[in-house]
Amino acid sequence: MTKDKLVKRSSRSEVDAFLHKVATTPARKPASRTGRLIFAMDATASREPTWDQACHIQAQMFEETAALGGLSIQLCYYRGFNEFSASEWLSNKTDLQHRMMAVRCLGGHTQIRRVLQHAITETRQKEVDAVVFVGDCLEEEVDELCQLAGELGLHNVPVFLFQEGDYVVAKRAFKQIARLTDGAYCPFDASSAQQLRDLLSAVAVYAAGGRRALENFSKARGGMTRLLTRQINKG
Repeated sequence: MTKDKLVKRSSRSEVDAFLHKVATTPARKPASRTGRLIFAMDATASREPTWDQACHIQAQMFEETAALGGLSIQLCYYRGFNEFSASEWLSNKTDLQHRMMAVRCLGGHTQIRRVLQHAITETRQKEVDAVVFVGDCLEEEVDELCQLAGELGLHNVPVFLFQEGDYVVAKRAFKQIARLTDGAYCPFDASSAQQLRDLLSAVAVYAAGGRRALENFSKARGGMTRLLTRQINKG
């Protein structure tokens, strides 16, 4: 499939909707437990132009969670011919960044089905607080993905999806996955690095410390994350 992308910066309404969804997602993690977040990435060839920049941004999620009792992240990615990888659970930025930077993009079809199946398996073994997925395209049956997303929703595991570009088929499916898991969807592009950094950090802070931590984060960070504080206060 040709991976045509119309690059589009996230609109204010899309960002508002995403932040509102994070703010209103019920927190699952008790204070005594370290948050657990699965971070899944599309490492197929279409993502290669922005891969290194994305790895640097994504590793910064840890910086905002250290004071919250920590966060464990499991890095997953797919690429090439039927290749899917899941790391051990990582608890610091350096390990995550080294893992990410060691990955090189390789042409192949999407394997979002395996990401969702893996998340189901992991949370059955030990609770997962959230799943983040970063990708640009979709080459799978949407009905099957929705079935798996529905099962994740039954396990109360929200999926937060970030789409690079605006490939329409993927956008529609990603929004359905977000809805079925009580998660959220937001597009981004190469010109919105700071926006992606803030949104990823917001999800990480939520997974590590819940709504109160997210409110404190938005006060300190300012900018568009302050919208999240207003949404919390309305709740």
